[in-house]
Amino acid sequence: YLALLAIFLILIYKRFSTSANSSPPSPPKLPIIGNLHQLGQHLQRSLQTLAQRHGPLMLLHFGSVPVLVVSSDETAREIMKTHDITFANRPKNTFFKKFCYNFKDEGSAPYGEYWRQLKSICVLNLLSNTRVRSFRAVREEETKSMIDDITKHYSSSPSSISSAFNLSEMLETLTNDVICRVALGRKYRDGGECGRTFKKLAGELTLVMSRIHIGDYIPWLAWIARLNGLDAKLDEIVVQEHMDEFRGLTKNEDQKDLKDILLCLQADSPIDRVSIKAVILDVFVGGTNTSFTLLEWTMSELLRHPRIMEKLQNEVRGIVGKKTDIIREDDLVGMQYLKALIKETLRLHPSIPLLLPRLSTQDAQINGYDIKANTQVIVNAWQIGRDPKSYNKPEEFEPERFLDSAIDYKGNYFHYIPFGAVRRGCPGIQFAMAVQEIALANLVHKFDWALPDATRGEDLDMTESTGVSIRRVYPLKVVAIPY
Repeated sequence: YLALLAIFLILIYKRFSTSANSSPPSPPKLPIIGNLHQLGQHLQRSLQTLAQRHGPLMLLHFGSVPVLVVSSDETAREIMKTHDITFANRPKNTFFKKFCYNFKDEGSAPYGEYWRQLKSICVLNLLSNTRVRSFRAVREEETKSMIDDITKHYSSSPSSISSAFNLSEMLETLTNDVICRVALGRKYRDGGECGRTFKKLAGELTLVMSRIHIGDYIPWLAWIARLNGLDAKLDEIVVQEHMDEFRGLTKNEDQKDLKDILLCLQADSPIDRVSIKAVILDVFVGGTNTSFTLLEWTMSELLRHPRIMEKLQNEVRGIVGKKTDIIREDDLVGMQYLKALIKETLRLHPSIPLLLPRLSTQDAQINGYDIKANTQVIVNAWQIGRDPKSYNKPEEFEPERFLDSAIDYKGNYFHYIPFGAVRRGCPGIQFAMAVQEIALANLVHKFDWALPDATRGEDLDMTESTGVSIRRVYPLKVVAIPY
């Protein structure tokens, strides 16, 4: 009997030992909260620290929810390409359910037929290259409006040395005006009721987005109450106000905004009134946050690096000369350093440092580890962009690393995935880049830039905010001298 008991105990030990070894490395967890006590306000940095101890694929528990954290390009490729379909779903958490109209938007919709049709509508009808080009007049007009505002500020200031202004505010207004005109056919800073309502909505959304953190995995979320009422506000702005107008109105194709296009498609597609609101909200939140934060960080890095600022200005001014009118999109051809600089900013400052979470729909094996179905997956794009295995001097701002490089934004190179990759990659890349290039080219062409009070570039505070979308904590105050 003793011999049989010994054999039984050995078999049990081997079974549990093998089971434990087949799971990814995992730091010790506490009851109820799991690993939440090991995470700080800047989640991407906390996950980086943990990954340095436990490896590029580790298993955490946010409360009772198993979360797989991916921190290297090789592992990201396994998740996002090799096993793409297995990890193509999204978790159904409280935030997505409330914020995204019960998962009706492209970003959070469950993987399936509805998502495929919605993705097709976004890619072919809303955010195709042809559609993006059709809005070039909007981008050019709003960029000119921003340049005029900066010029007026300079002209009205008694001294160019003391005429510092809030560039962050101007960049946010620019991106919001572009997005609102493209999505709804009217400006964000419109003096009418629509403009005031949209500003209020933008403030609500910004506050909510800034508070999205790991608390999503705890059931008692006090901030969820802030989402109450957003549905009614968005309905008022996006759909109801325009339905009667749309029914009796025929617009030329190049006059249609995204709302018009979605309403046209409504009869022959799975989208309904709620879907339209969800898609417009995707465009508004994704477009404004991505475009604004990227411009803000790019100008911050240029002010910290005068040599790079001068090199970019020499390229832009060398191509267009001392042009009195604004630079237009046709003038951007050949500005390779400009494009490389934007890529470098996205490497160090991805607008969403942790890509939207995925959910495994079945058991899988990644890097030799067994991953169970219904495991959430977080890809730390912020850390992957700073991996010394992929980049020389990864913490330094060097746009030259992208000159003569085939690396693009589309997720074909997994050490550079600021917009995600493959099936769940962001469909609005071309639109975001179009806004970046024309705005940045005009800013560096029309003005010379400095920090107020003779502050040196290296002393500029670069503290990051917390939340899903990372922006500067302190607004970027600058001095602009017309060129």
